[in-house]
Amino acid sequence: MLGPKGQPLKREYAAAETGGELQQAEMTRGYEVATGKYVTVSDEELERLAPEKSRDIDLRLFVKNEEISPIYFERAYVLTPADKSGKAYRLLAAIMERKERVGIATFVMHGKEYLVAIFARDGILRAETLRFADEVRTPHAVGLPKKTKVQAAAVRKFDRMMAKATKKTIDPKEMRDEYSEAMMKLIEKKSAHDKDVVETEAETPRKPAKVVDLMEVLKQSLKEGKKSRRAA
Repeated sequence: MLGPKGQPLKREYAAAETGGELQQAEMTRGYEVATGKYVTVSDEELERLAPEKSRDIDLRLFVKNEEISPIYFERAYVLTPADKSGKAYRLLAAIMERKERVGIATFVMHGKEYLVAIFARDGILRAETLRFADEVRTPHAVGLPKKTKVQAAAVRKFDRMMAKATKKTIDPKEMRDEYSEAMMKLIEKKSAHDKDVVETEAETPRKPAKVVDLMEVLKQSLKEGKKSRRAA
């Protein structure tokens, strides 16, 4: 968001009743337990509850592919091997793909613990962060109407419509964000004609984020699991 002179805007907090700006030291976090009733929690209390920072992936178990419903999928990441671990990466991916297994694991990122499913396809490992069970809403919770009997004529009509639109495969080119494409064309057009362009002071470049070798910590987790089973 920009101001009337093209200057970047910053987000500020204000009291709803007075409108006065609040400083960080004046604010606290609250969890609403009832309408208008909050339980406050300090930053120190949240820090004590936060999971420990770790590079480890805690691989808990393997399940069949069909056991993971897409309803739990949240965000996908491609896992890549670090230096000199390409063979181990390909081996693990090949075994998981041949056995049609998915690895279920947890890891900590940005101070939050994530549940993740690790898939193997075409020799590539993909990590899909998963929603926890209490984050998935039921059909009843979203207010879906109850099932009703559908007339046979309507079913046949939709069958014909679906048959006409059915393809054996889907072309990735068809999976387009047309709104974003149109927006970028508008931005490029304006930029090319120097229209509605404002300049601000350049920000200090951020330091590159530390890269975590997920493949290496996954291998370590598998080793730890084997040792535990042998000891048992």
